[in-house]
Amino acid sequence: MTDQASAAGPETPDVADIPGKPTSASRTTLSHIMTHNDTNLLGTVHGGVIMKLVDDAAGAVAGRHSGGPAVTASMDEMAFLEPVRVGDLVHVKAQVNWTGRTSMEVGVRVLAERWNESAPPTQVGSAYLVFAAVDADGKPRRVPPVIPETDRDRRRYQEAQIRRTHRLARRRAIMELRERRAAEGFED
Repeated sequence: MTDQASAAGPETPDVADIPGKPTSASRTTLSHIMTHNDTNLLGTVHGGVIMKLVDDAAGAVAGRHSGGPAVTASMDEMAFLEPVRVGDLVHVKAQVNWTGRTSMEVGVRVLAERWNESAPPTQVGSAYLVFAAVDADGKPRRVPPVIPETDRDRRRYQEAQIRRTHRLARRRAIMELRERRAAEGFED
């Protein structure tokens, strides 16, 4: 690794090593019709069913972008905007928003439309997940940098960098708090 790459931090890709891939190269849509098997006690589709579809679509995108296996490292945010009902055709649209050295943020939009109507789909949810690319032994492996293609892609890339900064700051603050508590004799 070059001095410049190591000074930038462990998540900064060395662009010279791996050619980048455009956002569109791994963008994916997964569609699924909701049935009675997907409902919760209120008669709407269970949030966990939607979360599984989100994770499946995001995992496919991460695997496509990284060129191999990728595992879910975290779900940064999952927002449910509208209920999903039996008979809704759900479309889960995912793309890589940002890449680090071995990790990728995947943004996901969840849309729903009635299976038997021609009205446009409604956004019912969104999520941001972080995936880590792994080799056959489960060890982290490098990922190609993502190349944003549109103004929307560039905005998503910048927002992903903000979310990453917040994730790292939150993790650091929690670890510092735990160390202080341990030094004060508190057992957690």
